[in-house]
Amino acid sequence: MTPLEKIQSLKMPFAELKGVTFVEAEKDRVVARMLVRPDLCTLHRTIHGGAVMAFADSVGAAATLINLPEDAKGTTTIESKTNFIGAAGEGATVVATATPVHRGRRTQVWQTRLETEDGKLVAIVTQTQMVL
Repeated sequence: MTPLEKIQSLKMPFAELKGVTFVEAEKDRVVARMLVRPDLCTLHRTIHGGAVMAFADSVGAAATLINLPEDAKGTTTIESKTNFIGAAGEGATVVATATPVHRGRRTQVWQTRLETEDGKLVAIVTQTQMVL
């Protein structure tokens, strides 16, 4: 099973609720897409900061899952930091690309860049995942 097939086979209910679609996955890079729907927006029809953070968290968690040691039972987020750079309007598709900063026995750190399809930077999220 490829890393992408492994991610796609996982049951990630909250990612599914947000409409996250994983499109690429390798040990050093995971890419997903999410449409900015009206229910993910603020009053000004732009993506809500919580939706940005939740999207990045799902992608970073998936990246950790395909990099877990054989004896690990799972992962959980223990820290996340978001720098909001720009907005993505309703109807736009946001692309999240997660790359590793650190992959240790007990923790992994991932940085996720979120951009619109035309390359406008929306946010940079750095999260730490605990290996369970």
